[in-house]
Amino acid sequence: MSARQPLAPWQQRIHDHAADALDAGRLGHGLLFCGPAQLGKRAVAERLAERVLCLQRSAGEGPCGRCRSCHLLAQRHQRDPVETRPDGQLAHPLGHSGHPDLVLVGHVLNEKGRPPKMRSEIVIEQVRNLSEKLALTTQYGGAQVVIIDPADAVNHAACNALLKTLEEPVPGRYLWLVSGNPARLPATIRSRCQRLEFRLPPREESLQWLQAQGHDSGDALEALEAAHGHPGQADAWLRNEGMGLRRQVGTDLDAIAQGTRTPLETAQRWTADEHAALRLRHAADLAVARAAERLTDPARTRSLAAWFDQANRTCELLRTTVRADLAVLELLMAWRSGAARSEARSRPDGAG
Repeated sequence: MSARQPLAPWQQRIHDHAADALDAGRLGHGLLFCGPAQLGKRAVAERLAERVLCLQRSAGEGPCGRCRSCHLLAQRHQRDPVETRPDGQLAHPLGHSGHPDLVLVGHVLNEKGRPPKMRSEIVIEQVRNLSEKLALTTQYGGAQVVIIDPADAVNHAACNALLKTLEEPVPGRYLWLVSGNPARLPATIRSRCQRLEFRLPPREESLQWLQAQGHDSGDALEALEAAHGHPGQADAWLRNEGMGLRRQVGTDLDAIAQGTRTPLETAQRWTADEHAALRLRHAADLAVARAAERLTDPARTRSLAAWFDQANRTCELLRTTVRADLAVLELLMAWRSGAARSEARSRPDGAG
């Protein structure tokens, strides 16, 4: 890759384990890279693809860095027309990897839309195209790797086509699925893949890595705690104003509870850009934090727990065709009602 970044320590451990298994012939053609989003599953998959596709690699060694395949892979990010979706995922058209034997399948533009928009699903035409490509002779006479990311976006019809491909492996062809929500994949797909599990690394390792990315130690600690120990999420929030967004969400919730800001105005603002889902995630997390502070008020604690569940359901609704502003408005009105009931309970008898 053009400005090749070293793998994070937890990524390197998984890479090395998988590389040893690949070299020993212990990994089949279907792999499922799974675990929380933003832990580097895609990065590890691509690094393993470099190893598999190298044409002159010595046994037990990494990619040679000199062959035609290695040169193409090193240059791919300079010419790959990569688009970034609002959730931070990379969107590649089928086959745009810069290497003829590395096929990337992800969200693509729906050209029929007016204006064209990114599809929310990976559709059957994409899976059929990759199946046809896997049936062809490789360009360089070596292996071929297909990476599907995010695999949990493959729709039902496409999953059936994908299952057929998994059930009929071709020697030297690898089909790798990357998923932050593997439970959304059919059990028949999961059962035909060997899993590479990504888990949150130790706290100190995460902090050291965040500081190595150039973040202030205090900011890194704050973001890591907000992200519940997830270093990739913390890094993204520190780079993309996610922590500022979190503070603003807290301010908005307080203002609604105090009656100085309306749920309607806030709902419209929260859903006016691509950060609506992230705002709801921050709001749900802040509700949990407030509940922990209200242990002496069991009724309010139960109310906050119920609101946390409602916030998560609302976040899921945003993936559908529901009007986002109305869904968030209902959530924020529930927040205001809960705050009002808590305030009423806290008044002395007769006050009001």
